[in-house]
Amino acid sequence: MTSVPSSSMPDTPRTRRGRVGLFWARITEGLALEQLWGQFLSEAKASYGLYSREVDWNQVHRQARGPGRIWLSVWALFQAMLMKLTPARRVLLLIAIAFLIVEPDVRWGKHEVSIQLAGFGSLILFLLLALELADRVAMKRDLEIAREIQQRLVPEVPPAVSGLDIAFATRPQNTVAGDYYDAFLRPLPDLKPLLLIVADVAGKSVPAALLMATFQASLRALSATPANLEGIVTGLDRYTRAHNMDGRRFTTAFLAEVNPQTHEMRYTNAGQNDPVLRHNSGEIERLSRGGPPFGLPLFTDGELKYESQTLVLRPADLLVIFTDGLVEAVDERGEEFGESRLLASIRSVPQERAAATLERVMNQVNAFVGLARQHDDITCMVVRVDG
Repeated sequence: MTSVPSSSMPDTPRTRRGRVGLFWARITEGLALEQLWGQFLSEAKASYGLYSREVDWNQVHRQARGPGRIWLSVWALFQAMLMKLTPARRVLLLIAIAFLIVEPDVRWGKHEVSIQLAGFGSLILFLLLALELADRVAMKRDLEIAREIQQRLVPEVPPAVSGLDIAFATRPQNTVAGDYYDAFLRPLPDLKPLLLIVADVAGKSVPAALLMATFQASLRALSATPANLEGIVTGLDRYTRAHNMDGRRFTTAFLAEVNPQTHEMRYTNAGQNDPVLRHNSGEIERLSRGGPPFGLPLFTDGELKYESQTLVLRPADLLVIFTDGLVEAVDERGEEFGESRLLASIRSVPQERAAATLERVMNQVNAFVGLARQHDDITCMVVRVDG
């Protein structure tokens, strides 16, 4: 029995509905209408925030009241949007809008003819959309390449250290991120201590990602020297301050050096959210000893002194290191996930692998946020002591 090629199948209402269904599934990527609407609202809020920052709202409020203020606000937002385009595209957009609004009547001999320009206006708008999409696709391609490069700067799998179970995950707000995490054995002649770091460069997207890459290179170079943790921290602060763009860029970081034999850990917290150490007894300890973020301008001669603390990781201890994007993740109402929810989650975590704990925490954040747009990079590292 021979099969009939799909191209020669009869065009029945059922096959047409099937084609429409496949097209709709490809367009929506399987999302339900409620999810699509939530995604649209989230993107609309983000776009409004982008254009709203360009508007002097105090001036708008001074110039008009009542209904006039609404039209003035719309006009101000339109100008903010218009100025995001290139000059040529601004002119085309204004022409398209004029064509959509104006329908001139002209005399042709004894007859009056109405020239329909709305079609030309729609065609110009479609052309502008195509141009903007082309720019977006080209930029996205470049960002994807940058993301591949950035992913090579962080480990894919944690190092194998006896008695320690390590897991980490990151979720950029955009294609590339300013968050950085790492876990590696320092290449020293005798003991090869484990270096753990979670850092967050101020800002987002490409500028923060570029600074993150230089921060990673500096850390790797310093860790290959005989310098102790304090020396690495001082070097990082010196390097970050030299590249802080006149004080506009700084980096928060948590660094810890662990003896792989005794599990003695020495750490410094440079302005990072205090990591959570849950002891086997259930007691929660916050690791806050350290100093300000790296790269802040100095108002006195000399260098900043960062404190450090030494403790011993005991069997079944759980260490959770995270960036502010995790606890500051917001839902659709603007409410933050908050440290209270994170602490409650960590307190209730059973004895399980670090990867399972990490997945549990990230899933709780995802469930809380829902369809709200992500506003910051999210990074989390979990270290569990076997026992």
